[in-house]
Amino acid sequence: MSIRVLVVTVVHDPEDARIRHREIRALLDAGNAVTYAAPFTAYGRTPPPAVRGIDLPRARGKRRLRAVRAARRVVRRESTGHDVVLVHDPELTLALAGRLPGRPVRVWDVHEDTAAALGMRGWLPAPLRRPAGWAIRGLEAWADRRLHLLLAEDAYAQRFTRDHPIVPNSTLVPEREPSPPGVDRVVYLGRLTVPRGALELLALGRRLAGTGVRVELIGPADPDCAEAVGEAHRSGWVYHHGFVPNTQALSMLDGALAGLSLLHDEPNYAHSRPTKIMEYMAHGIPVISTPNPVSVEALQRYDCGVVVPFADTDAVANAAADAVLALRDDAERRLALAAAGRAAALRDLDWRQDGRRFAATLERWAGRTADRSATPELSTEQAG
Repeated sequence: MSIRVLVVTVVHDPEDARIRHREIRALLDAGNAVTYAAPFTAYGRTPPPAVRGIDLPRARGKRRLRAVRAARRVVRRESTGHDVVLVHDPELTLALAGRLPGRPVRVWDVHEDTAAALGMRGWLPAPLRRPAGWAIRGLEAWADRRLHLLLAEDAYAQRFTRDHPIVPNSTLVPEREPSPPGVDRVVYLGRLTVPRGALELLALGRRLAGTGVRVELIGPADPDCAEAVGEAHRSGWVYHHGFVPNTQALSMLDGALAGLSLLHDEPNYAHSRPTKIMEYMAHGIPVISTPNPVSVEALQRYDCGVVVPFADTDAVANAAADAVLALRDDAERRLALAAAGRAAALRDLDWRQDGRRFAATLERWAGRTADRSATPELSTEQAG
């Protein structure tokens, strides 16, 4: 017996890999029906095939209330026709408060340590960050008691008193063997922001100019670095592909010399393994990473990459450049790191297994008792 799931976000890009390409895909593969409420127009996206889409405003910076209110209206309107409401943003837990018509199972997918991430929110004045952190912890305590939670990392469990299932940010590991790592390009996959190392990536591009190794950036650039990324692209220091659909973006990893993850030393990154590291491993390329603890643990456990120290922008770029050139000149080590990462991804990090468990968890919570009205039409609607 299939279930019907309403998936809601006002913050994430509707093409978010965890939401769109892993969780929704796993629900569809399991034979369930999905309605996806997300800011399609704001991001210039369209709903996935076989999914009913509802367009929402985007929550961004201080402008969040309108989007949350619109999402609340959608949740109340749609809850009768769905067995599960799955939200992906902390503020959307407010849309789940109180009794909903039809009494669907209410689920929050916890992607990050939001309170720890407040220090990176430039739009939030510094004096408000501590009170906002307390508010987030209070919201988490309420959600712990009232909602079903899914946690993206084992380390998130310490923030909650109840036991909640882990739905890790693993990746769809290609079944075909990827091309071996080459010698002429290194890649970064993901959103570009200053805390995620955008300026270090640009400095690395300048450092590698003239070496025959190009830095390729795959993903959109946030306002905090977009101008600098554009200038570096025009100068030829890096090649910025911009947003690329997930499946195509992943295929662009094959044959690269290495994959880059130069995160800053931020509390929100301390316990979150970057999905890009698993994607690099799955596509058979070595990883070069700064030493946030979970990344170091993965690289050491699987012997699949090189760690460069936290430092200022130029020092990180210099260390990363040295690592890139060392791997370029040492084919045996480059191939060994790539093979070890690929084998580990096949063994431990394949979303196909985690996705089946994810879908089964929602089905179990819903009691597999879907007995609603007709299947929703596969269209995009405008939220009222």
